[in-house]
Amino acid sequence: MTDPQLTEDAAKKRFFLISMTRLSGAILVMLGILVVNQNIDWPAMVGYVLIVVGLVEMFYLPLVLARRWRSPDE
Repeated sequence: MTDPQLTEDAAKKRFFLISMTRLSGAILVMLGILVVNQNIDWPAMVGYVLIVVGLVEMFYLPLVLARRWRSPDE
């Protein structure tokens, strides 16, 4: 049997990592919007790439991480 304290610590770390992944995705989207609106002097294509990468990081990557860390069926 596994130690409940170890599994709880691992779950907390994984939840934190998934939350930070979503937050960094949101930050990338906001940065991309600033670039597209020309508030930051970068090419517009960079802004569109940042938006797409941020959306993928915000919506798809947490699902991949959760699937990877899913407990095996007993």
